[in-house]
Amino acid sequence: MKLDPRETLESMLSLMGFFCNVEESQQGNSIVLQVYSAEKDRLIGKDGKVLEDIQTLLNRILQARDKHAPKVQVDVEHYRAMQEDQLVSRVRELAQTVRMSGRPVHLEPMNAYERRIVHNAFADDPEIKTWSPPDDSRLKRITLRLR
Repeated sequence: MKLDPRETLESMLSLMGFFCNVEESQQGNSIVLQVYSAEKDRLIGKDGKVLEDIQTLLNRILQARDKHAPKVQVDVEHYRAMQEDQLVSRVRELAQTVRMSGRPVHLEPMNAYERRIVHNAFADDPEIKTWSPPDDSRLKRITLRLR
């Protein structure tokens, strides 16, 4: 029996003591569950750690019931979109430093999702190339350099 992602998330959050409204939308092939709550800061946690944990737990529950279940992204009051915008803005500023100095810049360790955002931000840039080392660590650094 398949679980409904929205209902499952609502149950999880209710059991955790949160009073929330959850809206579901499609983004490409993914399901996005947008959570609205008066306690958004607690749901997000420091640097989005609680939000990541909630998303991971939800996806593991859904995958345990149906190994073909689509991946679900959980967001709280558009926190992820704001973080993405800030990340892209910050790395574009660093890219200007690379353009002016000609020297590569090494970014802080990032998870796969953040690295994908950075790589996509420069995919069509004729001057800046992004590079991640081919190691197995969960958090990898990206280097911005001239092409």
